[in-house]
This record gives sequence, structure tokens and C-alpha cells, in this order.
Amino acid sequence: MSPVVPRLSLNQETIKQWSLPELAEGCAKAGVTGVGLWREPVQKYGVEAAAELVRGAGLTVTSLCRGGFFTASEPEARATALADNRRAIDEAATLGTDTLVLVSGGLPPGSRDLFAARERIADALGELAPYAADHGVRLAIEPLHPMYASDRCVVSTLAQALDLAERFPADQVGVVVDTYHLWWDDTVADQIARAGAAARIAAFQLADWVTPLPEGVLLGRGQLGDGSVDFRWFRERVDATGYTGPIEVEIFNPALWARDGAEVLAEVADRYRTLVL
Repeated sequence: MSPVVPRLSLNQETIKQWSLPELAEGCAKAGVTGVGLWREPVQKYGVEAAAELVRGAGLTVTSLCRGGFFTASEPEARATALADNRRAIDEAATLGTDTLVLVSGGLPPGSRDLFAARERIADALGELAPYAADHGVRLAIEPLHPMYASDRCVVSTLAQALDLAERFPADQVGVVVDTYHLWWDDTVADQIARAGAAARIAAFQLADWVTPLPEGVLLGRGQLGDGSVDFRWFRERVDATGYTGPIEVEIFNPALWARDGAEVLAEVADRYRTLVL
């Protein structure tokens, strides 16, 4: 067993080639005490079985991804999304995590109204936040890079995420600080301070920005140190707010998925120690 790596959490998608039992065993061996999980593989394994597996390995579930996709304008689609998010909240509670990450949704087909889409997100949060609070779960709005605004997330900056979150109690709705999505924003230091002052930082995630981006861009997150992001700069500013929670590495990258999982995790941990701490 390796020494514990302080605060490091491994998001499940970073080593997607691992099954849940492999993830639990690999993290425990590597001294990684936290894992971020995704709903689909957890559902396939069984939510209660996954919770038992992770606890048995001595791991903490630092987040569950994902809820959200609130921007549909049709009543039936909105009702379906709300019902799915209530299930996601139930799953998070069963897994023992207090953080459900939200990817809020892009523009509905044929729409160009970003402002109306963001208001529908607020409406959904108003319905879901009390339910989440009753289950010990906080909703965490993740702003995504603007290139995803049309199809995945009309919340593109930390300021926009905070403008939504601040309509609700801080213990019900927070935000995600993800370096991949925010590294480019020259206001991000002020917005991190704003989030921390209001106790809104629900999760802190790392991935690097590497160019050229692949076709489709979704799977373009880079291994720590391979791109443009100054991770220590982000960590110091997040820590300065008083945040002492986990630091979760979340990378979607087929080149990492093609490698041996233990080798990838060892590399993540080494670069985390070198570039983040």
C-alpha cells in the first residue's frame, strides 16, 4: 500500500477502463482515499452494491456526476428531467456523497435565447434544492467552457454559476471550480474569492487544456502537466478561501483509457504532488 496522497480524489472517468471493483482496489493500493463516481456505471453495478464496495475499500465518494439538463422548454421534457434529477439525488445519498454535480444543459433545438435557458435552470433548482437538502445532498453547478454553451451547458463562467447559486441557501446550491473549464477567464480569481466567501465551493476538479482539441472536443481533457493550466495557482486561490475539501482529477482522454490503469493512476498521483501541492 502506498502512502496517502493528501486530498486527492480520482474521478471514475479518468480511468474509465477500470470496473468499479478495480477502481476501489486500485485507489486503495495507491493511497487515494476519494473517488468521484458517475451514474451510469454505478447504476449498472447497483447503487447500494457500489456504496458497500467503496465503503469496504475505505474510500469516500467525493461527488456524483451528473444531474442537470434543465433547459428544455417543453413541459413533458422538463418533468422527465426533474424526475431523473430526484433519482440522482437519491443515488448520491445512498453513495454517501453530499455533492451532486450538475451539467445544466444547452440551448433547446431551434432556440437562441441563452437568458431564458438560464432562467429555466433557476426554476429547476428551486424545485430540486429543498429535496436535495432533505437528503443531505448539495447541488453543485458546474460552469463549462463556452464551447459547450450550445449543446451542453449555457452556464459558461463561474460568475454565471454563482449568480444562479446565490438565489438559494449556500448549503443547498454550490458551484464547481474546474480548471479545464475556467483557466482562460481573467476574472476567475475574483470569482473564486466570491465563491469561497459565500461558502459556495462544493467541488474542485482538475484537468489540463491541451491543443489542438480533438474532433468533437468532449474527450480533449489533458493529463496534468500536458497543457496550459497552472494548477498550483488555482489550488492556492481555492485554498485561500478556506476550502479544505478534496481535489478531484477528472480527465476524459482516450489515450489514458488505452493504458494500464495502475500506470495512469501512478502518473496522476506523481503529477498531482509535483504540480498541485
